[in-house]
Amino acid sequence: MQEHRISRWYFGGIASCGAACCTHPLDLIKVLLQTQQEVKTRMVGMAVHVVRSDGVLALYSGLSASVCRQLTYSLMRFAIYETVRDMMGSETGRPMPFYQKVLLAAVGGLTGGFVGTPADMVNVRMQNDVKLPPELRRNYAHALDGLFRVWREEGMRKLFSGATMASSRGALVTVGQLSCYDQAKQLVLGSGMMSDNILTHFLASLIAGGCATILCQPLDVMKTRLMNSKGEYGGVVHCLLDTAKLGPRAFYKGLVPAAIRLIPQTVLTFIFLEQLRARFGIRVITST
Repeated sequence: MQEHRISRWYFGGIASCGAACCTHPLDLIKVLLQTQQEVKTRMVGMAVHVVRSDGVLALYSGLSASVCRQLTYSLMRFAIYETVRDMMGSETGRPMPFYQKVLLAAVGGLTGGFVGTPADMVNVRMQNDVKLPPELRRNYAHALDGLFRVWREEGMRKLFSGATMASSRGALVTVGQLSCYDQAKQLVLGSGMMSDNILTHFLASLIAGGCATILCQPLDVMKTRLMNSKGEYGGVVHCLLDTAKLGPRAFYKGLVPAAIRLIPQTVLTFIFLEQLRARFGIRVITST
């Protein structure tokens, strides 16, 4: 008999929250770069500007919304992906084929992206506040205050502004992260060169983070613009055409900070997740 552990449905949300707390300043800088109409400031310059203008703590503007987003978006996508994957794996006794992992990750990402759209929008707005003049800032006290004020001042539909982009991005990120992580880990362990330890988790999550960054960056730029808009875009197509006027590179604006933010976040998320699974996961006994 052999014992192994599987994740509880909420582990992905907890792991993502821990990772988000570590990488939030990089996420904030990424949003500020993406919402520039013209490239005026680079990553380091933007960070220096924020610190000089509002202090070091300004790098954590919108942290409550970021945590709220992970507790909706990431919790949902991980719960769907890992629950179905483990269930199918227990029935067949072997890992899912890669194409099934991709399809499952896309479904989980679409669902999580839609559910997490309100918190994601408030997160973008709170982060973007630090670069606006004081009289133009929205000044949400925290994530729940932001959600309530958007609902009260702009209506329920505004809470789901950019939902199409958020869901599409969620699908691509989840494919890049979850399915690629599983496949990379499976291949590394299958080679026999490494065991199931933190080094393997680091290598597999590094690969997954790179895949996710490249896949989702164009949609991430459009999602950020839609969520931060004040009515200047008539829809997704209008935003796409307006962004395209700035040239192809506009769709990869903020790619470096996005990679610097998403790759460490992916690595930390899966390392935290693997530790949660190893210590608090559900024990499963299988016959060898």
